[in-house]
Amino acid sequence: MPNFTGQLSSNEIFSSLYNMIISQQVFADNLGTHQNLVDKAKVDGSLYGDTKLYYSTDVLASNAWGNDAEATNLLQTHRPKAPSVQAIKLNIFRQIPLTVDNYLSKRAWSDEYSFSQFNSVMLGWIGETKKVYDGTTYNAFIGTAKSGETAQNLSVDLTTALSGLSGIEKARMEALTIANFLADLFVAMADYRREFNDYKNLRSYAKEDIKLVWNSKYVNKIRKVDTPTLFHKDGLVDKLENDYLAPKYFGTVITSSNVATYSDSTPTTGKPIDSDDSTYVPGTNNANGTIRAMVEKTVTVSSTSYHLFPGDEIPAGATIKASGTFEFGEVYIEDSKVICKVLVKYPPYMSAFSVATSFFNPKALNENHYLTFGHNTLEYLKNYPMITVTEV
Repeated sequence: MPNFTGQLSSNEIFSSLYNMIISQQVFADNLGTHQNLVDKAKVDGSLYGDTKLYYSTDVLASNAWGNDAEATNLLQTHRPKAPSVQAIKLNIFRQIPLTVDNYLSKRAWSDEYSFSQFNSVMLGWIGETKKVYDGTTYNAFIGTAKSGETAQNLSVDLTTALSGLSGIEKARMEALTIANFLADLFVAMADYRREFNDYKNLRSYAKEDIKLVWNSKYVNKIRKVDTPTLFHKDGLVDKLENDYLAPKYFGTVITSSNVATYSDSTPTTGKPIDSDDSTYVPGTNNANGTIRAMVEKTVTVSSTSYHLFPGDEIPAGATIKASGTFEFGEVYIEDSKVICKVLVKYPPYMSAFSVATSFFNPKALNENHYLTFGHNTLEYLKNYPMITVTEV
């Protein structure tokens, strides 16, 4: 049936009469589940101050001991290397507004129950909207955050491993190749190494502390397709039950430095941005590479308004440039080849405050409700790994 336009149906017997509305129901089961990765990353903020400081120190050194000759070295000082300090700042503030009333809008409902149900659902959306914002913002950050260190951007060569294979053999070898790669990585991370943190400080990581955030495309395939082909699949891929995100959250943020990589004067497969005017041109079935929002934003393209949450595809025709529909850093291009992220500490999501307020307007007989909250600019902790594992 088409959307209801307010037109009642004419009675089948008395054409001058119209059949009444039987009932009105407002759907309340709108969000069956929420992404909970952000909940594991939340840290307390404060109304006093705005910054958390994280200090990273390095290992000391041992020297040959010269027994009696050491007496002359008694007053030497041995200061440690100055620690590296990372600041996480509480500097992003958002507000969710909603206006309801108990008078004129009540006339659209047949009874008090239906009207109360509607208002209850709409007021409930305030808290639900914050959960959507928190979840999608954090997911898009995790899926796109990358270390600048080569050792933290790793590739699994599935192309060579699966060459010439098909069917069960191909599925089996894919799972084994990924499992072997991750097993080797866990051993390397447990050793005394410097390359798995941006400061290059000496570190080793216990296996139980390592966290994987999977691309669900890979983890589902390993669970449902690859492992059933193996006779001994127990423990095949450690941490298979860790967190996972939908494939759409993984990608590369588009910046002024890399935009040319995804641009062409006549956009073709793999280059979805028209370099002549910085316009997004989706390909057939997203063959050009889907470009998605990094931030919650309302935009207008060709007189049509779109409200996007992080992870949503941006509309065709939106511009991506320093002063466009989307500025650099506000969008990313999806990368279907990312297998997982390997972490030890979740990047902190610091909550400043979350305050619900309301205001009754006696002149207009309506109520304004607001939820105001704040959080930090997201960044990973440089003292810990931010490893991206990609298929090639």
